[in-house]
Amino acid sequence: MVASNKVAISESANAGDAFLKLVIGLLVAMLLVLQYRLWVGEGSLAETHSLSLKVAEQKEKNRLMQQSNERLAAEVKALKTGLDEVEARAREELGMVKSGETFYLVVDESP
Repeated sequence: MVASNKVAISESANAGDAFLKLVIGLLVAMLLVLQYRLWVGEGSLAETHSLSLKVAEQKEKNRLMQQSNERLAAEVKALKTGLDEVEARAREELGMVKSGETFYLVVDESP
């Protein structure tokens, strides 16, 4: 009777050890999968850092575009409200002169 109890205890201890090893193995596997996702997979630290750099770059582009839009809006307003801006553009871009004015073209001879 004592020998059969020792065998039963030994078998249950082996079964307990096998179960414990299985649980530990599963936990280690889960840890490795989670670590993989953290460092390499979707939503990883590297991807998050890359996206934050792209967001900062896009914000800078948006800021520059906003400044350009404000400058163009001011230019449009000036063209709509007065003739001074229209006259200045006609003189600078089209080379126009008023009647009674003399046009002089200065040529720079340096290479």
